[in-house]
Formats: sequence, C-alpha cells, structure tokens
Amino acid sequence: MDRLLAVLHTFSRIALVFGLALLLPIGVSLWIGDGAYVAFDEALLGTLAVSGIAMMATQRFRRELRANDGVLLVVMCWLLLPAIACVPLLLGVPGLHVSDAYFEAVSGLTATGATALSGLDRLPPSINLWRTELHWIGGLGIIVLAVAILPMLGVGGRQLMKAEVPGPVKEAGITPRVTETAKGFWIIYIVLTALCTLAYGLFGMSWLDALTHAFSTVALGGFSSHDASLGFFNSPALEAITIVFALISGMSYVTHFAALSGRSFLPYWRDGEVPFYLGVLGASVLLIAGYLWHENYYTEFPTALRHAAFNTVSVATTLGYASTDYSKWPFFAPLWMLFLCSFVTCSGSTGGGIKMMRAIVLYKQVFREITHAMHPNATTYVKFGGT
Repeated sequence: MDRLLAVLHTFSRIALVFGLALLLPIGVSLWIGDGAYVAFDEALLGTLAVSGIAMMATQRFRRELRANDGVLLVVMCWLLLPAIACVPLLLGVPGLHVSDAYFEAVSGLTATGATALSGLDRLPPSINLWRTELHWIGGLGIIVLAVAILPMLGVGGRQLMKAEVPGPVKEAGITPRVTETAKGFWIIYIVLTALCTLAYGLFGMSWLDALTHAFSTVALGGFSSHDASLGFFNSPALEAITIVFALISGMSYVTHFAALSGRSFLPYWRDGEVPFYLGVLGASVLLIAGYLWHENYYTEFPTALRHAAFNTVSVATTLGYASTDYSKWPFFAPLWMLFLCSFVTCSGSTGGGIKMMRAIVLYKQVFREITHAMHPNATTYVKFGGT
C-alpha cells in the first residue's frame, strides 16, 4: 500500500501539471468567443482540486521511485490522464457519451488519431485545439515531459524514462543527466511545432487552424478541425509542408539532437534507420504513383504523384491525414500504405508501429538464416548501425 501511495503522490503532481495544459484552450476560447471556455474552466478547477488534495494526502509517502514504481506510474498515467482529458469534451460537446469522450481522449494522448466525433467543422475551435493539443502532449511521450518537469518539483525521473522510452533512446547517453536529455527533446519538439505553425499560416491556413494542425502533424497524430482532413484546403503547398514535417517527425529525436548539437548532418547519414526510412518511403511513393497512373485512376502523372506522395507519407508515418479518399484507389495502393505504417517510422520518433529498427533487424536475421543454410560452417552476425 505504501508503494501505491508513493506512486499516487507522483501521479498527482503529473496530473497537476497536465491540468495546466487546459489554459491554452481557455485562452483561445475567450479570445475568439466560441463559448466553450466554461467546459475548460470546470475541468481545470476540478483537476487542480482533486490533484492538490491527493498530493497533500500522500505527502508523507513521497520518495524516489524505483524501477517497478516507474512502470506502475506509466500505466497509471495512460489510464487516468485520459479521464482528465475527456472532461472538457463531455462538457463542451452536446450529447457526447462518456465512452466516446474517453475513447477520443485516449486516441488523442496516444496519437492514434481515430475519432468518435463527426461534424468537426461545427465544433467550437477551442475543442478541436484541445483534441490536437492532446496529440502534442502525448506525441513525444507524457512521461518524457514528466521527466523534464518533475525534478523541478523534487521528484527524480530516471525510472520513468527507463519505463517509457524506446530502447535505442535510453541507451544513447546524449547527456549525462536524463532530465537534460528530455529537455533537449522537448526544445526540438517545440521548435518544430513553431516552424510548422508558421509554415501553415503563411501558406493559407488561419493561424488557429495552423496551430491546431501543427500540433497534430509534429505529433504524427492525425486529428483535424475538418471532417475532410487536410483535403479541406485542397492546397499542394500545404500538402508539401505536411510531407516535410511528417518526414522529420518520423525520424529519431536522438538523431535530431545529435545533429543540432554537432551542427552537422552526419548523424542522419550514420543513423542505422534514416537511410532505410527515406529509401522505403521514396520508392513506395514512386511505386504507388506509377501504379495509379498505369491503372488510369489519374490520367496525369503529376496529379498521381501529388496524391501518392501526400497520402503514402501520411499513412506510412502514422500521421493519418488524407487529401482524397484513397480507400477508392485500386486495392494494392491502400494495402501497401497500411503495410508501411506498421514499421516505417524510426525508433525514438513520434510515429507508431514496431519501428524501422526492428524491421531492419528482422530482415537481416532472415538473410542470416538463409546464408547459414547455404553455408552451415560460416560465422555471421546481425549488425545494426555498426553494432
């Protein structure tokens, strides 16, 4: 019981900080006057009150977390934080069922992007902003954010990082202190979001739409403020911007950190995943574009290339935006795109799937077994990134 209360104490601190994320949609709602601020106000006050009471009630159990505590805290965060996140949706979307609101919150925080809502164009803009802000918070990992913040509150974060972050990231040893590593990731994340917002705003979106879609794009989530997704804008320029930031977000933040620290592009070349990641995506875009053109789905190759590039990159990186209804394409194209999304993104990125690293290791292991069958006495090793 003492262990559970110690974890609950730390979780209450995380929930307290998480509740402050509601301030952004509150400010936007008051600024544009969409009337949804009441829902966010009530959710914020309730979160601060419950978290504060829980934190004070468990204060005497506060201690440095152990490895098993970190795993329990991660589970608690992914189960309970969506319960907090769904409150504004319940209060701000008339007729929304509790299960649908919780589903939407889980989908947002895990950057899954599946939605239970329709009529997005008619929702208060601050509600749509909150949905994509959940992507942004969950995209790089709630726990990585917690690692960056909790030391300021007197709580260590190493066990949380070990429990949450993918293997190649936790062993990278970018900085001596895990907190500094987490902060470095978040600085890059924030800068990318700001640049994406600026690019969207300069090329046709309203600034609120630009921020909403930047949250979703950099987190590779897929929520949009329009039922037609990015196809609502019908803009090749916006599609090109999305492709660029989706590709960047699909790469490891360890590699981004190393490149910025060393002020060199060499870390991308030396990364064991990036060449395969870009190569597979580039070949797939050309393959699908050529296939759609050959099947006369699009009579002009540039049109086929435009839609193939956007939708293939979007689906493969697990972003999930659409510029057209690709389910109507010849069967092979959407099937190949869905296959790609299961493994293409790099480990340590905001994308989903099993990650490119595991796909490469699996391929090399298969090749090793074939070699061993042909040459039983040969000594072969599976190497990744020179290791």
